[in-house]
Amino acid sequence: MIQSMTGFGKSISQIPNKKITVELKSLNSKNFDLNARIPSQYREKELELRTLISNSLGRGKVDLSIFVEYTGEQTSTNVNTEVVKAYMEQLKKLVDTSDVELLKMAVKMPDALKTEREEIDEEEFKAIEEAVQNALKEINNFRNDEGEALEKDLKLRIHNIQELLKQVIEMDPERVEAVRERLRKGIDEIKEQVDENRFEQELVYYIEKFDITEEKVRLENHLDYFLKTINSSESNGRKLAFISQEIGREINTIGSKSNFAPMQQLVVQMKDELEKIKEQILNVL
Repeated sequence: MIQSMTGFGKSISQIPNKKITVELKSLNSKNFDLNARIPSQYREKELELRTLISNSLGRGKVDLSIFVEYTGEQTSTNVNTEVVKAYMEQLKKLVDTSDVELLKMAVKMPDALKTEREEIDEEEFKAIEEAVQNALKEINNFRNDEGEALEKDLKLRIHNIQELLKQVIEMDPERVEAVRERLRKGIDEIKEQVDENRFEQELVYYIEKFDITEEKVRLENHLDYFLKTINSSESNGRKLAFISQEIGREINTIGSKSNFAPMQQLVVQMKDELEKIKEQILNVL
């Protein structure tokens, strides 16, 4: 079963005096690309979190957000009392107003508030790690659900191409006869007497040049291989993209060789289905 690269996961962990919320969002990308928005006190653990997320998600453009809400009396930011008093004394010399207004102005000045750097303890990081693990479970479940929908759509598109290929195969004898008649008509129009044996030889050469037998066989094999791959445990977006390129190559060759309008119309429909497949594969892990 394939997995999508699109997903979202969220987890909340409660520890003494703090509520920690972890959010993970992923979109499609060729490689693993993590954008981490986390409080400064957790930066020293960022590499460990990156490794944890990379091992779980594999590929994708991933946004990690960690929000911390203080739920107790403890806070990492305090009023720098001496600085605020000094600002108020200076402001008194400039404006004649109440102490309340002076305080409002003073606390907005630089260094009025001081933030003490918190050291993260192992128990706290364990809670964060657990929250990340839970968010990863959610995002992977989301990716699996998306992958199931992608798989159904891809199989439908491959089935459509297979049906169109059957019509191409059924139409091929009619195409060959149409080529034969077109050549014969061309000869008749120029009113030239031709040697029948030579004409048949040239006709065989011409038809062989536009023969699509090999392309039909290879296209059938590529379509079967695509379905076999998508049902295997080794299925991934890169491999499916490569197979779809091979499918496109055979479809293009059939189109260039067909020289028959009804068959070219079927080829256009196959190309349309293949483009939809390629768009979907961009989101497959």
